[in-house]
Amino acid sequence: MHTVVVGTSGTTAEDVIAVARGNARIELSGEALDALARAREIVDALAAKPEPVYGVSTGFGALASRHISPELRAQLQRNIVRSHAAGMGPRVEREVVRALMFLRLKTVASGHTGVRPSVAQTMADVLNAGITPVVHEYGSLGCSGDLAPLSHCALTLMGEGDAEGPDGVVRPAGELLAEAGIQPVELKEKEGLALLNGTDGMLGMLVMALADLDKLYKSADITAALTLEALLGTEKVLAPELHAIRPHPGQGASAANMAAVLKGSGLTEHFQEESAPRVQDAYSVRCAPQVAGAGRDTMAHAALVASRELASAVDNPVVLPDGRVESNGNFHGAPVAYVLDFLAIAAADLGSIAERRTDRLLDKNRSHGLPPFLADDAGVDSGLMIAQYTQAALVSEMKRLAVPASADSIPSSAMQEDHVSMGWSAARKLRTAVDNLTRIIAIEMYAATRAIELRHGLTPAPASRAAIAAARAAGVEGPGPDRFLAPDLAAADAFVRSGGLVAAVEPVTGPLA
Repeated sequence: MHTVVVGTSGTTAEDVIAVARGNARIELSGEALDALARAREIVDALAAKPEPVYGVSTGFGALASRHISPELRAQLQRNIVRSHAAGMGPRVEREVVRALMFLRLKTVASGHTGVRPSVAQTMADVLNAGITPVVHEYGSLGCSGDLAPLSHCALTLMGEGDAEGPDGVVRPAGELLAEAGIQPVELKEKEGLALLNGTDGMLGMLVMALADLDKLYKSADITAALTLEALLGTEKVLAPELHAIRPHPGQGASAANMAAVLKGSGLTEHFQEESAPRVQDAYSVRCAPQVAGAGRDTMAHAALVASRELASAVDNPVVLPDGRVESNGNFHGAPVAYVLDFLAIAAADLGSIAERRTDRLLDKNRSHGLPPFLADDAGVDSGLMIAQYTQAALVSEMKRLAVPASADSIPSSAMQEDHVSMGWSAARKLRTAVDNLTRIIAIEMYAATRAIELRHGLTPAPASRAAIAAARAAGVEGPGPDRFLAPDLAAADAFVRSGGLVAAVEPVTGPLA
C-alpha cells in the first residue's frame, strides 16, 4: 500500500488525494517527531509559569480573559472539544473527513502547534485503521478553523462520540479504537484548541474539487469538439495563431484540445451550405475555448492558493522557532473561500455553455439537418427532448450555487469573531456544483455522439470514433426509437465521471492539456 510520510514542511495535493480517496497509510517522519517534541517543551514551560498565555492557560474566544488554574486545564481541553462538537445535519462524505484529519495532522506535524508527538501519532493511527469520525454538514463558519467538523474528529481521538469503522458501520468511537488497539488521548494544555483551529475541511474539499475539475474541463473540451463536429461547424476558429494574439493560457489549451479531437474529421467545414451559408458558428460553439479557458485559468489560480495553504501551519496561537507563543489570525478562511466561490462561478458557466450546445443539437431549426430532438421518428418519438430539460434544471441549480458564500459574514462568539469567511459553506456547495457539472457534460456527450452517428455518409475524426466506441462499450446506447432514457444517462454520467471519455480519446490525440 502507498505510504505518505508527513514532515514539517506541509504536504502535496497528491498526498491529500492518496489519503482521502486511496486510503494511503501515513507515517510521521523523524524530523516531525523531533519538531513536535521541541514545541511541546516550550508549551510545558509556559504552562508552568503564573502569567496567562492564550490557549495554554486561558479560556477561548470571548472567554479568553479567564486564567485557568493547572488542575482545571485538562478539563478545559476536553470541554472545548465536547462543546465545539456541535454539528448538525447529514453526514459529511468519508473522503472529506479523511482529508480534514490528514490536513490537521499536517499542521500538527509542523511543530508550530505544541501538540505532543503521541497525539500526532494517534491521529495517524486512527486514519491508518480506517476509522472515520462522524462529521455533520453544518457547524463551520470558516473562521477560527472548521471548528465543529474538526471537533467531531478530535472527539474520536478522545474515544468519544460516533465513528464509522473500516467495515462502513457507525459505532461508538471508543469501541472502534479499542478494537484497533488505539489508546484514546488525554489532552493537555493547548492540545484541544490545536486540534480545532484550521482551514482543513475547506482546503481538503478544494484539493479534491481541483482534481475532479481537471478531468471535467478536459471532458468538456471533448464534448464541445464533438458538438462542433455534429453541427458541421468549422475548426478554423481553433487555429493556434488566433489564440496566440489573446494569450490566456487556458484558452490556448482548450483550443488545442478541441483541435486535437477534431483532427482528421470529415464533418467539419460543411457549413457553407448553398441554401443557407454560415459565415460563422454560434457563440456556444465558437467561443468554447474562451469560456473553458477562463475556467482553466481560474483553476490555476485556485491551485496556487491551495499549494500555499498546503505548505502552511494554521493554528492559533502558534509556537514560533524562537520560543514565542503568539496569537494570530491565520485561521481565517478568506483565501480559500474566495477561490472555492470563484470555481463555482466558473463551473456554472461551463455547464451553461454546454447546455446551450446541447439545445442547439436538438433544435431542427439550428442543427443544420439533424432530426428534431435527434428522434428516430419525430412525433412518434420524443428523442432527447427531456434529457435537455434535465440538463437545464442542473444548470439552473448551478447558477444558484454560484452565488458566493464568502460575501457573507455572521458574527459569532459574542462579537469576538465578528468577521468570518463561510469557506466551509463555499466548499460544500462547490462539491454539489462539480457533481452537477459532471451530469451536464455527460448529457452533452450523449447528445453529440448520437448526432454524429446520425450524419450518415460523413466520417467523424478518429478521436471522435474512439469516444463513441468507448461510450457504447460502457453501456451508453446510440440512436434508435425511444426507450427508458434514465439508464442511458446514468451510464453516460458514470463514463464521464470515471474519466472514461478522456481515456478514450487520449490514445488518439495524445495527452490533453
